[in-house]
Amino acid sequence: MSFAPLQNDTFLRACLRQATEHTPVWLMRQAGRYLPEYCATRAKAGSFMGLATNVQYATEVTLQPLDRYKLDAAILFSDILTVPDAMGLGLSFALGEGPKFATAVRDEAAVAKLEVPDMNKLRYVFDAVTSIRKALNGRVPLIGFSGSPWTLACYMVEGAGSDDYRLVKTMLYQRPDLMHRMLAVNADAVAAYLNAQIEAGAQAVMIFDSWGGVLADGAFQSFSMAYTERVLRQLKREHEGVKIPRIVFTKGGGLWLQEMASLDCEVLGLDWTVNLGKARAMVGGAVGGPGKALQGNIDPNVLFASAPQIETEVARVLDSFGRPHTDTSTTGPTHIFNLGHGISQFTPPEHVAALVDAVHAHSKRQRQGV
Repeated sequence: MSFAPLQNDTFLRACLRQATEHTPVWLMRQAGRYLPEYCATRAKAGSFMGLATNVQYATEVTLQPLDRYKLDAAILFSDILTVPDAMGLGLSFALGEGPKFATAVRDEAAVAKLEVPDMNKLRYVFDAVTSIRKALNGRVPLIGFSGSPWTLACYMVEGAGSDDYRLVKTMLYQRPDLMHRMLAVNADAVAAYLNAQIEAGAQAVMIFDSWGGVLADGAFQSFSMAYTERVLRQLKREHEGVKIPRIVFTKGGGLWLQEMASLDCEVLGLDWTVNLGKARAMVGGAVGGPGKALQGNIDPNVLFASAPQIETEVARVLDSFGRPHTDTSTTGPTHIFNLGHGISQFTPPEHVAALVDAVHAHSKRQRQGV
């Protein structure tokens, strides 16, 4: 497949720790319910899955935030739970509610049935990736993604979201053998899924370990990080001669940042509980040396404040990272601006414009030493 050349590669360069003219910005869940045009398209589609499985609609909503804001990347419109859905667990979304599975995986027999799904069952995702990449026409790069093996397991065992993760943690402690078996299948499925997205046109891929932070120390390393590493080991590092950056985001994972530096990925995403300056010192590396690019990490609720307050908080986050390196002849510490979690559906759209513009303006001033 041939696609239009990239006009704005700032995000990809920052992922690879290359100097950029400004700090790139994109937002987790940037195509979503806070946008009236998204709500209109979703109403036409009839349901969330109707939206996600329709290539035309998925393309339309992925591009909607880019038509409003000067974002530096697009992210595929899909859901983190498409893989277990393809395993036959029956994913659905009631309006205003989170995801639910018709079949939960809670015993030995259910775990024994699990296997890496036929990727043709996810063809709608790969077709959407190709369609979005064509529709972008080189404006910005396209990010593909999946839930992490542990996060998928949480939903597969609980059957839906959870307040206490009682069922999945019971399996983890009572039958760790079953949990390891499920996580191994999940990891191999996620790797195959992300590689297929790369082949379809994704220019970077992200693993959302949304529930890694609910684990105890020790359990995180064994049941989350080890299987994220299993995914990363299998991922394509480049496609058609171009590097494909890999991003890992563990919500609540700041405690284990030092250990996560060993992950075979280019970028570590951080939630709002982590100080970017400390993270940079810990894992960002020096100019000319190895290290991780950092992504994050403003509190999404900042977007409910007025524009001047948003600008103040943007400057605070950028300043906490510090001045990015500006030497174009080598690599060094870089930052990709994002939220510390997904954008709230109640966010005023004009506040997002204030945030994006503030990131670009302040990060340019930083580089100029102003």
